[in-house]
Amino acid sequence: MSKPVTIRVDDALHALLKERAEAEGTTVTALIARAAHDAVRDPRLEGAAEVFRAFVHDNADAFDDAFPDDAPSLLDSPGRAA
Repeated sequence: MSKPVTIRVDDALHALLKERAEAEGTTVTALIARAAHDAVRDPRLEGAAEVFRAFVHDNADAFDDAFPDDAPSLLDSPGRAA
């Protein structure tokens, strides 16, 4: 269940919000809701995907050496798990 929240903004900010919402194909309400969600998001998650990608990239050879039967190039071979 959603809860209504009322905020007051000046005309200039409302115009900017409306312009941005239209450019993104959304509503001012959705734009503000996304901003509020972003404001309370766990900061530990910021950049987590990039850290994971870098870890995988930096350690791919070590993983392939440790688990040669599971190397990605072999997973698509006939008779191998995909």
